[in-house]
Amino acid sequence: MTSRRRSRSLNERELRLWRVGRTLALTFAAAVLVAGGVFYGLVVLLDFQEIDTTAKLDAKTLFDLVKLSFGVVAGAGALVALVVAYRRQRVDEAGAHREATRLHTERFSQAVDKLGSDSPAVRLGGVHALAGLADDAPDNNLRQTCIDVLCAYLQLPYTPDPGNDPTHQDEHHHYLALRKVRHTILRLISDHYQRPRETHRSWQGCDFDLDGVTIDCDMDFSGATFSDGLVSFGGATFSDGLVSFGGATFSGGMVFFGGATFSGASVYFEDATFSGTMVRFDRATFSGGYTNFGGATFSGGTVFFGGAVFSGGTVDFNGAAFSSETVYFDDLTDRATFSGARVSFRNASGSAPNGLLATVGTPVPAEIHFPSIWLPPVP
Repeated sequence: MTSRRRSRSLNERELRLWRVGRTLALTFAAAVLVAGGVFYGLVVLLDFQEIDTTAKLDAKTLFDLVKLSFGVVAGAGALVALVVAYRRQRVDEAGAHREATRLHTERFSQAVDKLGSDSPAVRLGGVHALAGLADDAPDNNLRQTCIDVLCAYLQLPYTPDPGNDPTHQDEHHHYLALRKVRHTILRLISDHYQRPRETHRSWQGCDFDLDGVTIDCDMDFSGATFSDGLVSFGGATFSDGLVSFGGATFSGGMVFFGGATFSGASVYFEDATFSGTMVRFDRATFSGGYTNFGGATFSGGTVFFGGAVFSGGTVDFNGAAFSSETVYFDDLTDRATFSGARVSFRNASGSAPNGLLATVGTPVPAEIHFPSIWLPPVP
C-alpha cells in the first residue's frame, strides 16, 4: 500500500497534478465565488433594495426552486466531469510522452550500434538514423544527446590516409569510406544549423562540441543565427574545403575558435554580424588558406584575437566595421603575433580594434594594410 501510494504521489508530482479532492474543492469554491459575484452584480444592476419577507411560497415558486436545485446538481456534475476529463487528458499526454521516449531510446540504441560497426556503410546508416532521431526527439534533452554522439564520433582518433600506393589500396579505400562518414556528419550539422530556430529539423540553440576536429570538407553556416548555446571549434583544424559563416549573426551564446588552426581551408565570415555574443579566436593560428572577415560588422559583444598567430595565408578584414570595446588583439596575458600572413584592414571603418596598433608596431609591416585614419601622423 505504501509503495503504491508513493508511486501515485510521484506520478502526480511528475504531471504537476493536484489530488482530485483538492481540485474539486477549489473548483467548487471558484464556482461559488463566481456565482456570488454574478448574483451580487445583478442585485446592484437591477437595484433590488429589499426582499419581501411576507410573501408566501406558491407552487410555481416551489417548482422553480426544484428546477434550480437540479440545475445546481447538474452543474456540479459537469464540473466533476470537467476535472476528471482534464486529469485524464494530462495523464494520457504524459503516457504518450513516456512511450515516445521509450521508442526514441530503443531507436537511439540501434543507431549507436550501427555507428560502431566495422562496415562504413552501416556507420553511414547510423549517422542518418541519429540525425533523424534528433529531428524527431520529443524534447530538447534527447535531441542534444543525439548531437553529442555525432560530435563525439568526429572527435575519435582515426588512421591517416596511407596514400594511394598499390600496397595499401585496401587501407586507402577504407580511409576514404570512413572519411565519407565524417564528412556526412559535418554536412548534416551545418545543414541543420542553417534552419531557422523553432522550425522542424532546426538544431539552432543546441550545443556543439567540435573541439579538436579536423574539418577538411565544405560546411555552410551562411545566414545562420548563433543566439544561444555553445558552439566550439576549439583546437579544430580547418585544412581543406570551404567553410562559410557568411551573413551569419552572432548575437548570443558563445562561439569558440580558440586554439584552432586555419591552415588550408577557405573560411568566410563575410558580412557576418557580431552584435551581442562572445566569439574567441585567442591562440588561433592562421598559417595558410584564406580567412575572410570582409564587410563584417563588429558592433557589440566581445571578439578576442589575443595570442593569435598570423604566420601565413591571407586574413581579410576589408570593409569591416568596428566599434570601440568590441574586438581585442591583446588580453591580460598575451598579444597577437603578425609574422608572415598577409592581413588587410583596407576600407575598414570605425575605431581600430583594441591592441592592434600596439601589437603590429611602428612602422607597420608591408604585408599588413590599415586605413589611413588608423595610422599615426607622419612626423
